[in-house]
Amino acid sequence: MNRRLHIRLDEERYERLAAEASRRGVPIAVLVRAAIDAALPFHAAERTAATQTILAAEPMPVPPPDALGAELDALRARRSSSRRRPSAC
Repeated sequence: MNRRLHIRLDEERYERLAAEASRRGVPIAVLVRAAIDAALPFHAAERTAATQTILAAEPMPVPPPDALGAELDALRARRSSSRRRPSAC
């Protein structure tokens, strides 16, 4: 690790960190790094797995762009009209 971070904590937070670090037998910095990882997870493994799944998929027929656009427009229109129908009571 080559980056340093200086933070200011109120006494209550520092005491919670110090007590937990002591209980676990680790430096406070270990808890701070774990809290950062929990709050801001890095999803590289999930992205890599998703990319590999997509690349390994069997090819599928896809219409030309104009036809695909028309198909999507029709689906949107159908969805829009189904939302406007009054509900039966």
